[in-house]
Amino acid sequence: MSAKRYLVTGGSGFIGSALVRDLVRDGHRVRVLDNESRGSVSRLADVADHIEFIKGDVRDPSVSARAWRGVDSVCHLAFINGTEFFYTKPDLVLDVGVRGMINVLDQCMKHDVGELILASSSEVYQDAPVVPTDETVPLSVPDVHNPRFSYGGAKIICELMAINYGRKHFERVVIFRPHNAYGPQMGWEHVVPQFIVRMHGLARVAPPGQVIRFPIRGDGSSTRSFVYIDDLVAGVRLVMQKGEHLNIYHIGTSEEMAIADVASAVGQVLGREVQVVPGARVPGESRRRCPDITKITALGYRSRFTFLQGLEPTAQWYKTHSHLAPHDVLELTKDSA
Repeated sequence: MSAKRYLVTGGSGFIGSALVRDLVRDGHRVRVLDNESRGSVSRLADVADHIEFIKGDVRDPSVSARAWRGVDSVCHLAFINGTEFFYTKPDLVLDVGVRGMINVLDQCMKHDVGELILASSSEVYQDAPVVPTDETVPLSVPDVHNPRFSYGGAKIICELMAINYGRKHFERVVIFRPHNAYGPQMGWEHVVPQFIVRMHGLARVAPPGQVIRFPIRGDGSSTRSFVYIDDLVAGVRLVMQKGEHLNIYHIGTSEEMAIADVASAVGQVLGREVQVVPGARVPGESRRRCPDITKITALGYRSRFTFLQGLEPTAQWYKTHSHLAPHDVLELTKDSA
């Protein structure tokens, strides 16, 4: 495949930086637009000499116009993620999501960029009526008063705009929906790093062989399907190469896990037995979430990592960097995923 000129918005974030490195390895020219509000250019240190980094807000036309000039394709990943932010900053989540999407579309049309790759989310389903869930299942915002749905609602708006602008103004628009990506250096606001850091702290003060009592939100029966970052990026690249115009693709695995089992798995990689201590359920938490990945599998996608295989390097990174964790991460997690 010939080299292309890519703009990756949110390219210093967890998924964005992994995608940028993969594009660079394949010989593409990559420009990154990010304000580093949640990401960090340090994530791109190993490819810093091979990319152009523009620090700026995806909502700001005066900054982002320079970013769009001369590119062939835009991969739009800039968003406010992290469950705790859905509750504490829903207005910002919506503002970055909706205003950012409007600006992305405006700049693409202004600079004749014919291809848009949009990152969506499994949060667009909330409590899906069918599990495993395929791409045709209706999207949902169950309660506009619950700030949690600010994220899923904004993603739905972005999908609607991408599809409907794509019909007229783009040669190719493709959307991917990641399902609970995890891996080293993914931030502190998600269930996997929070469990690792909290359990590592408990294990350090508990006598060897003692069962770790581990409080969680809810009863631990809610399920998620986790995809390791390397598998996710492989799926994104496959969608970029083979995905059809105006189509949507799940990227994940069919390995559905209860949150209580996630806690036990974290204990396993840390060498400790765990007793989960249930807590109050958070309103709006999805009971089950697992993708049907038939559509992307037909493009040639195969996951290489089981949850445990991806958890080992993830746990090692967070153990090593646990001293950097915010204080509230050591407290009870605000949600289970």
